[in-house]
Formats: sequence, structure tokens, C-alpha cells
Amino acid sequence: MTTEIFDGHSATRATTGEPLASGVRFQIFLYLGLLTILLGFGSPFGGLIDVPISFFLKNKFHLSASEVANFRLAAALPLYLSFAFGFARDSWSPFGIKDRGFMILFGTICAALYVLFAFMPVSYAMLLVAVVLLTASFLFVSSALNGLMSVIGQQHLMSGQISAVSNVFGMVPVLAAFLIGGVLSGALESSSADEAARILFLIGAVIMIMVALYGFWKPRSVFGNVTGEGTERLPSRENLVRLVRHWPIYPALAIWMLWNFAPGSQTPLQFYLQNTLHASDAQWGEWNAIFAASFIPTFVLYGYLCRRVPLKALLWWGTVIAVPQMVPLLLINSIPGALVAAGVIGLLGGVSSAAYIDLLIRSCPRGLQGTVMMMSGSLFYIASRFGDVLGTNLYDRYHGFTVCVIAITVVYALILPVLLLVPKRLIETSDGEVPDGGFAAD
Repeated sequence: MTTEIFDGHSATRATTGEPLASGVRFQIFLYLGLLTILLGFGSPFGGLIDVPISFFLKNKFHLSASEVANFRLAAALPLYLSFAFGFARDSWSPFGIKDRGFMILFGTICAALYVLFAFMPVSYAMLLVAVVLLTASFLFVSSALNGLMSVIGQQHLMSGQISAVSNVFGMVPVLAAFLIGGVLSGALESSSADEAARILFLIGAVIMIMVALYGFWKPRSVFGNVTGEGTERLPSRENLVRLVRHWPIYPALAIWMLWNFAPGSQTPLQFYLQNTLHASDAQWGEWNAIFAASFIPTFVLYGYLCRRVPLKALLWWGTVIAVPQMVPLLLINSIPGALVAAGVIGLLGGVSSAAYIDLLIRSCPRGLQGTVMMMSGSLFYIASRFGDVLGTNLYDRYHGFTVCVIAITVVYALILPVLLLVPKRLIETSDGEVPDGGFAAD
């Protein structure tokens, strides 16, 4: 342990730079993984809730592709401000128990909101307000998880392993949600709009109550290995100045934004598969489930490689492989072909996706990990939602999906020159090794 000075204020941090024993790491990964799964299922903008809502808008309200994309754009308003929830996590400690306090308090609030909206008459406006308010309360819990993972990754030299674990466990609810979400959408077709919404929101309420209860668990292996970094004692203005002056976050965030812009990979792809190739709601869910599942092998591979290969090599090779990720979609003309393409596309993107999160964790300034990781969330949704709108406009204008694939490939290629801007010392080591001069957070 050591004490450093930030503009006249003291703050403690861990300086051991020692990897944890394998048994302890396993317990940490399990704790974080289970919480990741719960949040994945309870998310109001995730698969289990979001997929039925998208079908609801398309099939019951008969909205066009552009109208569905515009709904998603508006409903994502809190997501664009995710960094603010991260800053709240870094600056505030509910009940004096930091991340667990956020789980207990906002898990309960989110569950209560789910129950409230479950018994309201359904309409376009009601769905929009519900998703916005639910998302705002949910993001406080999400910021606690992201901040905790980033702190552990930095303090114990395992940012790559944390990235791999979070991605693998994060794919479990995504995979299940797309399968269940598509089937659930089909089952709700026979129900009235009010009844369908009630079932959907009550499921969300149960999950978020489980998240709140999870916050009462305090395993020693996790919280006994997290050192408080003291920045909550600094004035907010000083923390913001530190954040703005911290160069390493800029290329990391720019890469993350480009990776998630992908114009055409959401609404246009759904309309292409369903309207052109005549996929059912369940088959659209299957496509997304296969896509999500095919990331898992490369995430696991990344967890192995990150301890043996410097991050620099993983970033460059992962990006080169990922640039043509969406090209297989140009070769399909049937639903079986599309399902095969989904698997190929996921495999091509796994290493790069894990490497970009690894880079984000290493780039965080100490004490502001929640802010930066949630800032990446802001960019994810800004990029993906506006990319969806651009892709939808391209799809509607040119009456085909080919133009979307071309646009996505060009955007991915732009990541390569941005990699040159990443501080070299930050990426020249593998997990378990301390870069010369310490992490970017030091």
C-alpha cells in the first residue's frame, strides 16, 4: 500500500502488482460472472426484454424499419449519458458499501418500476417512457459491476482475463435471451397488448429483485481483494479534470466507438432476414443466438492468449481478422445459409472485441474506472443507435443489404490507423506483467 497526492488531497491505492492465486481468481470470476448473467437478463434494453419489444413495435403497432429504429434511438437516451452514472459510482457510496449499495438500492427501484409499468395500459408512449425510466435506474447497477471489474483487473494485473470472463458470461444471457425472446414474442402474439406487456415486465421485476438480494452477499475473495482508491474524497471538478487530461482513454474510446457503429447490423438486418428471406420471429432470435454463441470460443481463447501474448499483438491481429466480419452476409440467399453465416461472423469478431475491452480497462485513470467503462457504454449506444439509423436509411434508399455490409467494412477498417495512437507501454505486456512505468492509471 502507498499514498499519493492528487492536487493536495491524499488517496490510497494498491501497488503490489501481484497476480492473485488461481483459486481466488476463480471465485472472483464466478461472482462477477453470476452478476453479469443476472444483469443481462434484467436489462430493459437487453435481449429478453428488448427483443419482444422490437417485435411488439413491428407486429402489433406495424411500424416500419425506420420507425422502429427511431424508437430505439429515443429510448436509448439514458444510455447516451452512461458516463454520468459511472461518475456517480466513482463519487458516491450508497449505505457506505459502494458497489453493493448500488445493487441493493437501484436493483429494488428498477424492480418497482417494472411492476408499476406492468399494470399500465400499453401504448407507444407508455413503452417509450417505461424503457427510458427503467434504463436510467438499471444503469446505476451496471456502473457498479463495470467499475468493480475494471478496478480488480487493474489492481491485480488481469485486465485480459476480466475482459474474457465478462464477455463469456455476458454472452450467456444474450444467447438465452435471443432464443427465449424470439419464442416469447411468438407466444405473446396470442395475448392482448396489455397482457403481453404485463408478463414481460413482471419477468423483469423478478430478475431485478434477485439483483438487489445479490448485493447483500459479500464474498471475502472479491471484496477483500479490492483496495479503495480514495478519489471519492476529491472534489468532483478535480476528478473531471484528471479524466479530461488522461490521454490513454481517447484512442481506446475511439476504437470502441468505431467497432460498435456498424451501420445496418440491427434493424436493417432484421428486416432483410424477415422480409427478404422470410425468417420467422423465432428464426431471427436463432440468428442472434448463434451469432452470440459463436463469440464464446474466441473469448475463451482470448482468456488463454492474454496471459501469454502482449495486448499489442492481440489488438492488431484481432482487428485485421474482424474487418471483413460482415462479408459472409453477401453470400447468403436462404435462412439456413444465414444461420451458418451468423456463426462465422461471431468467430471473426471475438478476439478483437475482448482486446478492445482489455484496452479500455488498462486505459482507465485510477479511481475513475466506473466513469470510463460507462463512458464506453455511452459510446456503444450512441454509435450503435446512430449506426442503426444510418444503416436503415441506406437500406431503404438502395433497397438492399449489400450497401450496409460495405459501410460496416469501411468503418471497421478505420480502427487500424487509430491503433497507432494507443500508448505503446500500455499494450506491450500480457496479463500478469507490469508495463514500464506502471499502468496508464499510475
